[in-house]
Parts: sequence; C-alpha cells; structure tokens
Amino acid sequence: MSSDDLPIGRRVAGWRVRRSMTQQMLADRLRRSKSWVDKIERGVRPLDRYSVIQELSRVLRVDPEVLLGQPSSAPTSTPAGVDDIRAALARYDLPPAPPQTDELRRQVGHAWLSYQHAHYPELLRVLPGLLDAVQGARSAELLVQAYRITSSLLVKLGEADLGWLAADRAMSAAGDDPVLAATAAISVAQALRASGRDRLALAATLAAANRITSGPQRSAGEWAVGGTLLLQAALAAVGCGDMRRADKLIDRAAAVATNLRGYDDRHHTSFGPIAVELARVVVAASRGDAVEAVRRHVTIVRREAWRRLPAEYRGAYLVDVARAYLQVGDLRGAARALVDADSIAPAEVRCRPLARTVIADVARGHPAPAGVARLANLVGLTR
Repeated sequence: MSSDDLPIGRRVAGWRVRRSMTQQMLADRLRRSKSWVDKIERGVRPLDRYSVIQELSRVLRVDPEVLLGQPSSAPTSTPAGVDDIRAALARYDLPPAPPQTDELRRQVGHAWLSYQHAHYPELLRVLPGLLDAVQGARSAELLVQAYRITSSLLVKLGEADLGWLAADRAMSAAGDDPVLAATAAISVAQALRASGRDRLALAATLAAANRITSGPQRSAGEWAVGGTLLLQAALAAVGCGDMRRADKLIDRAAAVATNLRGYDDRHHTSFGPIAVELARVVVAASRGDAVEAVRRHVTIVRREAWRRLPAEYRGAYLVDVARAYLQVGDLRGAARALVDADSIAPAEVRCRPLARTVIADVARGHPAPAGVARLANLVGLTR
C-alpha cells in the first residue's frame, strides 16, 4: 500500500512519530484527549472536518494535502549540488585514468574532515568528482568511505531515499569484509530511519552489531563500530515504539564504551561514553520524557569530552535538544540550543530541513527569543 492509499488516521500516526510526539503530546497541543487521538489514528473516529485537518497539519507541521493524501502545492527545492551527486550515483562508466590510491585516500580523508566540520556546501561541490574517482580506483575501503560520506550528507539535507541508495552502494562495495560491511550498515540505518523505516533499520543494525561484536579478538575500532550500531538500533527501537528495547540497547552500547580507551577512530564513528550519554538524551526526548532529556543535557555539555566531539556531531545533537526544550515549553532554552548549534556548525542549522522546522517553531513565540529571529532570516523564514 502506498502512502497515498493509507487511511488518514494512519498518516496522522506516521507524522506524529516522525515529529517525535507521543499521543499524549499531540493531544495536549490540540487541546483534546489522548483517547481522541488514539481513535483518529485507528480509524474508529472519522476525520471529516477540514478545520480539524488544518489544525492537525499545523501541529504536525505538514500541509493539509499531505494528510489527505493529495499532492502538496507547496514549492519544493533541492539543495544546489544534490542533482550533481544524483548524476554521479547514476554513472557506471569508469573514468579512463583514476588517480593514484594515495592521492585518492587524501581526497577521501579531506571529505571526512569537511563532513565532521559541517562544511556541507563544500562537500556538495567535491563529492560528484570523488564518487567518479573512487569507482575508477576499485578500492573497497575507499568506495565504502566515499559512499558513507555521501549518504550521511544526503540524509542531513533531507534526501533520505537518495541517501539510502548511497548507503546500499557502500554495503555492496564492502563485499565479504565484515568490518566494512558493519560501517556501511551504520549509513543504511541512518537513511532508513530518516525515511521512517525504523523496523528495517532495527533489523539491519541488530544483525550487523551482533556480527561485529561476536568473538573476543576485536580491535578497539571494531568495538566502536559495534557500539555505534547499537546506538542506531536504540534510536530505531524508539521509532518503533519499543522503549524497553531502546534502553537495553543503549545499556549494551554503554558496556562497549567503557572498554574503549585511546583508539584512533579510523572508522569515523565518534563513539565513546559521551556518545552514549547523548543518545540517552535523544531517546528520552523521543519517548516524551523531555524533562529528563533536558536534565541530562545540562550536565553533559559541561564535560571536556563534549567539546572534543566533531562540530557536526555537536551541532546535530543541539538541534535535537532544541526540540526537547520545545516539548517542555522552554522557548528560550530551545533558542539557546539553536544559537549554540549555529556557532559550532552553521551548516547544521542553515542547510538542514529539520533545523529549519525547529527554527520556525521557536520563531512563532511572541516575542521570538533573542537570536532566533536572526536565524529565521538567515534560512529564509518569515514570522
């Protein structure tokens, strides 16, 4: 069944989950009962008044036509450079003279640094050529890395389906190498979660995590990949509504993190105890416990380990924290998180559709908190 064929109640439920709301949270924002929301989502109560559909669409931040299963009249835009990446992914002819492996390795390393520093416009310019080059080099390791970077960037920019294609290419390039396959599975999970396919993401990450963490003869980097997969699995479990499993998976990741000391992060996971703590904040907010999420957040950002994380990681996390502050009705806290994210990784705030949505929500405050009006203007929003 396509999304257009779904009953409207199912569409409401799907967008509620994608907005990280519980039924009670949605009910509170609509000033209705949780029972009313539950009956709407199950189709027990008809949703046949357009004024109510408009109110639901406002709270869920989608066009009414989306809930009705009709094509949206809202204009859409593709970030400059995405079409070039799409074209590169569609090319199968190999370049006649691929660069030397050492030079290609340097280019891939530079792309990773650009991603971790959230230099997304630069990446959009260089990735098409890099994808062409790595196909010519026929190096599984470099192919997987290039496709992972591409997938992660596309997911950031709201191109989840294209990101899944790049992640799938990474998985294919990994072949029989268990470590490369595990790193590719991280990108697969991120793309699947971004497109609302949490059950598929959970299955993929659990299988990959169990493979990479089985057996005692594993390097620290391999354990870090396994821990990252467990965190991705926990986030997918939240998307499936399985909060107990999410907590257990984070506990497993925490046990992995305690045994990691001083590894060089060659697989670009940024995994460690601080990553586990950040995941606990995101999971708490996603299950509706925003008060607990904010309490944990205030403690975590005081740690030295927080400041050592890549700018991309911190910026993305702060956008999630802004959503938690919104859940508790703290517009100033949400504004601080967004302004901090913009100072750490401007592209995280100015290029991502998710951040744009959070900015719009905060900017609706009367008056809008300091700093958010400036961000709203920077991303082209009007109050």
